[in-house]
Amino acid sequence: MRRKDKERDAAFAWQVLRDAPYAVVAMTDGDGTPYCVPVNHIADEAGNAIYFHCAGAGRKWDILAKEPPVCLTAVSKAEIVPGKLTTAYDSAIVHGRAVVVQSGEEKMYALRLLVQVLRSFPTLILALLATFLFGLGTFSGTVAITVYTFAILTRLTYEDIESAELAPYHALCAMGAVPTKVYWRAVVPGIAPSYFSNVLYLLETNVRHSSILGYVGAGGIGLLLNEKISWLEYGKVGMILFFLFLTVCVIEGISGLLSQIIREERSLSPLGKRLLTGAAVLLALVCTLSLQPPDFSHISPRAVQAMISGLFHPDWAFFFETDTSGLGYLLLETVCIALVGTCAGTVIAVPLSFLSTPCLMPKLPALLFRVVIMAIRSVPFLIYGLIFIRVAGPGPFTGVLTLGVCSVGLLSKRFTEAIESLDFRAYHALESMGVPLLLRIRYAVLPQLLPALASAVLYRFDVNIREASVLGLVGAGGIGAPLIFAMNHYKWSEAGAIALGLILLVWCIDRLSASLRR
Repeated sequence: MRRKDKERDAAFAWQVLRDAPYAVVAMTDGDGTPYCVPVNHIADEAGNAIYFHCAGAGRKWDILAKEPPVCLTAVSKAEIVPGKLTTAYDSAIVHGRAVVVQSGEEKMYALRLLVQVLRSFPTLILALLATFLFGLGTFSGTVAITVYTFAILTRLTYEDIESAELAPYHALCAMGAVPTKVYWRAVVPGIAPSYFSNVLYLLETNVRHSSILGYVGAGGIGLLLNEKISWLEYGKVGMILFFLFLTVCVIEGISGLLSQIIREERSLSPLGKRLLTGAAVLLALVCTLSLQPPDFSHISPRAVQAMISGLFHPDWAFFFETDTSGLGYLLLETVCIALVGTCAGTVIAVPLSFLSTPCLMPKLPALLFRVVIMAIRSVPFLIYGLIFIRVAGPGPFTGVLTLGVCSVGLLSKRFTEAIESLDFRAYHALESMGVPLLLRIRYAVLPQLLPALASAVLYRFDVNIREASVLGLVGAGGIGAPLIFAMNHYKWSEAGAIALGLILLVWCIDRLSASLRR
């Protein structure tokens, strides 16, 4: 380059590529005509690659499909210099060749990079960001729930695909079958039961999340709940939680019915299918009509620009602070709260799951324990935090209590579902030989159950990291309070530093989870 004094190292370039909201790809058509187009990109320094997606048709695709040399330019910061006819900006220019990604593994890897960023943030934080972009109301809450569901469900689905039996898929591909049809015939049927189970599980989770979005003005009954708890009107709080419990019971019943239908253990009559379809359409219609349109009247383009600029230019001084108010200490506290809460919940959830399984226990006690689990599961985690903080006072211990109780409810559900799907032939054989109950569980159930238990615990720890990052809002320790404070006071650079820390933390946990699953 001409201005050698402006040249920076590769680390600076990768940082610009990570911070830039978009990039511009320049290429040359076959007749020598230059062509430039903006793209959404993901910078992967470890793989020395930059990923972006495009439609499978059009001028850009026609050029890029030939693997031509391209030039990509990204700008992460641009500020007008006062008193000078110039603009200060950070930019990175990358030369290379465009290669269409054909490998399914590499496509999955690029998708994971995107999903990893999205699922790093709790629903409440996504809702708060949405209110700055779309205004107050249910539309912002819906956007937050949608992004959260997409990120979590994508992760759960690709984990199911990784663990599925792919021999039929490879066999049909070797015979020359169309990959798309092979996927639908050989892979989808195997993961469909787990997929629909995850969808219903997330529906239940989103009901709880939507009930606290009112804290940030994104709709729901969260604001009312907080008000009644603050005024010690626990009778009204109990009534709200009771209706949440009834909602969870309805979802649990529907989930059980659909699971039986998917596993072909139960069939519906034509009338039943029509009623189920009509109920689903009616519910979707009611939800759509109740959705408030976004309100852009109070949104300043300059404020939105300042928010985006601040988030993509984190406060590095705060990022590298080492005292108790720095990012490192707050992230460590968040991890400790999530880890201890997950472990405590797991210890209680395992025996509770066995007690609530009709295959192992008499039906009436199993039903009672299942009702207790649903009651625990129906209360949003932030409400537990508000309740426990009045018992244990502010601090990390309240966060541990909150996440421990939440983990009991959700892990018990996952463990119970895993137990019910096991092969009990060995268990019944030991039972016929007069082997005691605990030994039957030890030798016939636990060996089959351990992979599902490990997967559920790792997933719950991932969820607890996000929930622990919000609990600081009610004084339960962690990084939630500084994050909410920074966003409410428009300190976007500080919020960007915290967001970057959360992304790195979730990435580390994801790597650890992947290595443990192997």
